[in-house]
Amino acid sequence: MSDVVGETGVAPAAEAPVLQRLSALDRFLPVWIVAAMALGLLLGRAVPGLDDALSAVEVGNVSLPIAIGLLLMMYPVLAKVRYSELDRVTGDRRLLGASLVLNWLVGPALMFALAWLLLPDLPEYRAGLVIVGLARCIAMVLIWNDLSCGDREAAAVLVAINSVFQILAFAALGWFYLQALPGWLGLATTSAEFSVWAIVLSVLVFLGIPLLAGFLTRTVGERRRGRDWYEGRFLPRIGPIALYGLLFTIVMLFALQGEAITSQPWDVARIALPLLAYFSLMFGGSFLLGMRLRLGYAKTATLAFTAAGNNFELAIAVAIGTFGVTSGQALAGVVGPLIEVPVLVALVYVALWAARHWFPGDPTVPAPGKSSR
Repeated sequence: MSDVVGETGVAPAAEAPVLQRLSALDRFLPVWIVAAMALGLLLGRAVPGLDDALSAVEVGNVSLPIAIGLLLMMYPVLAKVRYSELDRVTGDRRLLGASLVLNWLVGPALMFALAWLLLPDLPEYRAGLVIVGLARCIAMVLIWNDLSCGDREAAAVLVAINSVFQILAFAALGWFYLQALPGWLGLATTSAEFSVWAIVLSVLVFLGIPLLAGFLTRTVGERRRGRDWYEGRFLPRIGPIALYGLLFTIVMLFALQGEAITSQPWDVARIALPLLAYFSLMFGGSFLLGMRLRLGYAKTATLAFTAAGNNFELAIAVAIGTFGVTSGQALAGVVGPLIEVPVLVALVYVALWAARHWFPGDPTVPAPGKSSR
């Protein structure tokens, strides 16, 4: 599911079977992701003290190995963005308006409703899920968008907007959904204080660094060698790094939290139910809204994935920093990527299927055998 099959940057003959036109990494990506999750869980259980070692050094309240994986994962995707075309996205008021409403009104409200509906007797897990719902995705969503052939420029803009709103609105929305709204409804409230600086640092590190690196890489590369060389030769070479970074991040994340996940299987199952409902409803509703707004396939996919994804790195960091590493809120944050990663990978295939069947004649629909532009 990298830019093109193999390393050449040229799609093979159309007559070849689709699976044969995909690299081994792309063809078996769901297998590699499940294997990475299993390996991480195994390492977390089999190696005593590994979680302490992995969390000994942190960047933006995130374990250093996970931070490295996230940066490796995001850089190639952001290097693919055509920054000169961002004005095409910023002028699309339908897309921007829909994204803001979905991310900052619908998403948090839906997670709040699902958490109270499905976990009425588990206040710590419920609060943890509310925090997950407030942490809008600014990192891994770029991978899902790229795999589904979404609009890269649109994804870059929407992620940047989410990062700004995350800094400005996260603490206020946390107060609203954990204290104000439950109080108005006669429900139990949760006291919590969020570090605005921690949120700012997370955005600067996990979006700012790879965004700057990607912009400089494209600017310098095109200026010296031209766009044809940059997109035909250079990008295919660095493209696989994003998926390697994704797999590495998954291994490290689950190694860090493996014991917490495997030692409480029933609790994990309870937490997983509202998460499954949330990802499915957000993606499906956003995709249908994009179709209704006639955004075209690429922008519709981008809208759906940016609305469905969550910033689990921030959610985990906030839950641990606020409630403690052994808290139920932290466990709920940890279960987030356990459910999000395989579900959104599956939704990539759903989006690609929908592209073929629901967008006839759409020029942004990927050609058979390709999974990103």
